[in-house]
Amino acid sequence: MNKVFKVGLIGCGHIAETYFRAHKYFNNFKIIKCADILDSASKKCALKYGIENLTVNEILKDKEIEIILNLTIPKAHYEVAKKALLHNKHVYSEKPMAINLKDGKELLKIAKKRKLYIGNAPDTFLGGGNQKSKELLEKNVIGKIKLGNAIFAFPGVQSYHPSPEPWFAKKEGGPVIDMGPYYLTALVNLLGPAKEVSGSLMRGVKKRVIGIGPNKGKKFKVHCPTTYLSTIVFENKTIIRLTLSFDVIAHQRNHIEFYGKNGSMIVPDPNMFGGSVYICNKLGQPWKEHKTGKMSLGKINIRTKSLRANESPINANYRGAGLAEMAYCIEKRKKHRCSGELSLHVLDIIQSTMRASKTGKKQKITTTCKIPKRFIEKDIKKILN
Repeated sequence: MNKVFKVGLIGCGHIAETYFRAHKYFNNFKIIKCADILDSASKKCALKYGIENLTVNEILKDKEIEIILNLTIPKAHYEVAKKALLHNKHVYSEKPMAINLKDGKELLKIAKKRKLYIGNAPDTFLGGGNQKSKELLEKNVIGKIKLGNAIFAFPGVQSYHPSPEPWFAKKEGGPVIDMGPYYLTALVNLLGPAKEVSGSLMRGVKKRVIGIGPNKGKKFKVHCPTTYLSTIVFENKTIIRLTLSFDVIAHQRNHIEFYGKNGSMIVPDPNMFGGSVYICNKLGQPWKEHKTGKMSLGKINIRTKSLRANESPINANYRGAGLAEMAYCIEKRKKHRCSGELSLHVLDIIQSTMRASKTGKKQKITTTCKIPKRFIEKDIKKILN
């Protein structure tokens, strides 16, 4: 039986409920206390889930807490993660790990010095869709990948988030920081590290309207570019064209496509855990479907359609898998897959993409990382209820 790690949650906002839902899927962590910069938010969370409400300083100093789950807004990820590490606690954060590379490097340095684990969302690449793609690529079913396309494009988070302003802020806003981590982590998991990026950008409408919640109908200003078009060259020489946009009403493009020497592959939505992988090995040949619905992290558990363009009406969502896998690796003293090194490399690509798009000049990726090992069923079942 696995050790059950006691987790302290900092940041009781929109995403918190997803991690509480993860308790029914995973057997080795339990959120027992919460805190938020807004005391009213942490009190509401504590009451809803029957846990203890603390201040941020109290939860950091609490000796019972072993892992800090950092669900704050992006610009606070670095500060909260750093404080957690300095209080000798392992930390798992929502994406991205920080909003600049310097801060990310500092977090890794502190974690290494104190022999602590630092993990980071997204963990969706651990799901059936990306792992089935990885399995097929390891079997060389389409040969060496030469190039590919990836796209995320929809109207923006204001359509489904009650407080969308941070996603349109000057420094930490935009689709590269918001959705880039899902696509880039999936690509690095499948192709390996990147070495160079170029790009361009555009700015959409200057004001947006909140679509849900108590501020529905309220207008707010946009302070960042809302569409990025980039070209990423990976160390294995694969070239990927990536589109990330908050300015598209709808589209019918596949999320990720790879074009290899002996065929093509469609990789399912990297923002979700499930979805089928499709392979075509010959011109005019029907696409062969590789289903993931029987995989532990590919089974359908969502049956309500999202407002995001081109997202499946039914899918699998097992967010929290990365936290559970990290907890297992802490206990067993193994290397976890949602690692700080992977997250830092993705942050480097994010920052380089934004810089390349702003300046019009190619940017070298200065970091690298090891490709995570495939998350096989035998290992997944060890952390499942």
